[in-house]
Amino acid sequence: MSTTRKIAGAALAAALGVTTLSACGGDAKDKPAGAGDAPKSKTVTLVSHDSFNVTESVLKEFEQQSGYTVKVLKSGDAGAALNQEILTKGSPRGDVFFGVDNTLLSRALDNGIFTPYEAKGLGEVKPEYVLDKEHRVTPIDSGDICVNYDKAYFADKKIAPPQTLDDLTKPEYKNLLVVENAATSSPGLGFMLASVGKYGEEGWKDYWSKLKANGVEVVDGWEQAYNERFSGSAGGKKAKGDRPLVVSYASSPPVEVLYGEPQPAEAPTGVATGTCFRQIEFAGLLKGAKNEEGGKALVDFLISKKFQEDMPLQMFVNPVVKDAALPELFTKHGVVVEKPTSVTPETIAENREQWVKAWTALVVK
Repeated sequence: MSTTRKIAGAALAAALGVTTLSACGGDAKDKPAGAGDAPKSKTVTLVSHDSFNVTESVLKEFEQQSGYTVKVLKSGDAGAALNQEILTKGSPRGDVFFGVDNTLLSRALDNGIFTPYEAKGLGEVKPEYVLDKEHRVTPIDSGDICVNYDKAYFADKKIAPPQTLDDLTKPEYKNLLVVENAATSSPGLGFMLASVGKYGEEGWKDYWSKLKANGVEVVDGWEQAYNERFSGSAGGKKAKGDRPLVVSYASSPPVEVLYGEPQPAEAPTGVATGTCFRQIEFAGLLKGAKNEEGGKALVDFLISKKFQEDMPLQMFVNPVVKDAALPELFTKHGVVVEKPTSVTPETIAENREQWVKAWTALVVK
């Protein structure tokens, strides 16, 4: 699955490749071993998709308190990163994996790449996010894949923007929507799953037949859809995009404000809250980790209040800890999705491949 992740800001901020996010001076050294003792590593490696990010001072505080230096190995999108860990099962490239979400969770668990660990502070995580009762993975963040709309377009045309999946099939929205390919894109897959969750096994394909008849456009990934074809984003405006509806995220409007030049007083884009699919990301201690104790400390850190409150403006996702506060940018310009669609990881695992094949045959070919 293509990672979002996720959002424009995160994609711009995250560096590609292997990054060491250490705030400590000098190179990290393994602790000298005493006579007869095995060396104890003071470096802990986090394997992640490309959009992982954290404020340097927040990471430095963890490193100083724990004594570990954190190395982040960024490995492409979430699906590609997970595939590499499955291929190296038992001899992992790091100690902790971050970025598997609920659409791929069963695949990760079925392949046995994680060691169970009940993280310190797990009791502060909202229970609806704890999907693995064996604690092989720990929930870290959530986000909602939703249709975004160009406020100016609908105001100029004096048309109410759509709010539900049903709305998108109506004549007034013909030839306005661009979506990502469910076979190649995280938000594309999430939006397809939203239709499955809403209409069920018997109705979701009929829904896509209606969308196709109503002129839905399909592109490979989020970058093309949002920053080239969507008329409401800063990138889409520059590219002269002509689609005022796009599948993106509920957190996309705050990103448009944050990166606007000049920064607008209000977000230029809105969210159709009746179109959303809830995405949850997890981290897990990798089986065969060289630094298991450091990995446990790192997982604890990822659900600490400090990291959870830093995360929204670094990766544009929502915290999962009960008392973590959202930044003003989110509370002022974001939306709260009260009733997102969801599909259980087990159901996704059983049907994902055949659903994607059916979707491709129906919509793309």
